[in-house]
Amino acid sequence: MNCIPDPKCAYLAMKTVYEHFSGYKFDEPLPQNGKGRVKAIHYIQSFDPKDKITPDLAHKIGRTLARKAFGDNCQVVIATHIDKGHLHNHIIINTYGIDGRKFNANKKTLDEIKEISDRVCLALGVQPFDKSKAKRTTIAYNEWQNEQQGTSWKQKIRNEIDRLIGWVKNVDELLAELEHIGYTVKRGKYISIKAPDQQRAVRLKTLGEDYTVEQITSRILWRDVGAGLNNPCERSALRDKYSETISSVQEVNVSHPTLEQLGTLLTVINRDNLQSIGELAGKIEQIKFELEKSRLEVNAMETKCNLLRSLATQAAEYFALMDKPSLTAEEQLRAEMYKETLTQKNIESCSDLDYLKGVISETEQKAAPIKEHYNRCASLLKEYSDIATTYEEISQGDYISKLIEQQHTQDTSQRHKR
Repeated sequence: MNCIPDPKCAYLAMKTVYEHFSGYKFDEPLPQNGKGRVKAIHYIQSFDPKDKITPDLAHKIGRTLARKAFGDNCQVVIATHIDKGHLHNHIIINTYGIDGRKFNANKKTLDEIKEISDRVCLALGVQPFDKSKAKRTTIAYNEWQNEQQGTSWKQKIRNEIDRLIGWVKNVDELLAELEHIGYTVKRGKYISIKAPDQQRAVRLKTLGEDYTVEQITSRILWRDVGAGLNNPCERSALRDKYSETISSVQEVNVSHPTLEQLGTLLTVINRDNLQSIGELAGKIEQIKFELEKSRLEVNAMETKCNLLRSLATQAAEYFALMDKPSLTAEEQLRAEMYKETLTQKNIESCSDLDYLKGVISETEQKAAPIKEHYNRCASLLKEYSDIATTYEEISQGDYISKLIEQQHTQDTSQRHKR
């Protein structure tokens, strides 16, 4: 808000506003004794992992919180941090808003912000995150910063493992290949890996849930199965099981929604020629990997588009201000702030703005097929997961009995309502 979502541009915008109203240099050195002046304030807004909200919704919640808590004139940078199982926003605000209002952080304001955060979450259908009940590991700021810049050692190791999983036969071979290309591997109760020039080794399990020994073994095991190699012992077992269940449901006259759901899942099985539960498990693992890869690509493209759109908005506002015969004090400050950003990005004229709009349109066109692929993967993962879950319920042996019992309970409840 009120600054471009780019580190350098946000810094320049906040620096301009801070120096204008405080009378001090933004980058003044720290005093030898005591604390320095507060230029910016950092908050973290966390969400319950159980809610499984999207990064877009988390970012929307962060923006709404910023407007409700600090007003439209505040300068805020919001970074939505994506971890497996734990999503949260980093919110950095300038101590001065563009209207000159100074924000002082204390326990009272913190409690107010927490209250606003909870209300915003509930309004958008998200349960506020109770950190006192959370069991999670923290990530060091430098590690988070490196991930944002693409220089994280952990991310480099993940990428290398993902590449090797495509062709190695087992975990031992994967570790041997890592050693062959210069990585240091420590075997024992826990396996640790250190990249060339990395100072400290990291355990596999700290790389994320997809990088434990068990998960890597599973990903290698199902790689070829997911690619279409079928187990002859299970040939057609999936289709047969669903067909038999549908016939049984028709015989006992269970509710039509259940029958329709089974029919829909069988259609997907036939459509994609799914032969066995083993093949299905392999495809699910493969889709999860593809979905995560697409998600990262979508996030990167969306970040780029947001930066360009924000830059275009400020450029348009700046040139509109320059066309005015006179400016108010606030407009002069905005113009000065915008000029810093536009100079940083080499935007000097309306023709540069027109070119920027063309770049935005081109970037959005490139992003469209990536988003479409992500949505296809998400849809397919849901279909396959539903098939696997229902198959597990059917295989327990009392699926039909449970359906009959559920329908009996439903019919009894409806009769009581009458």
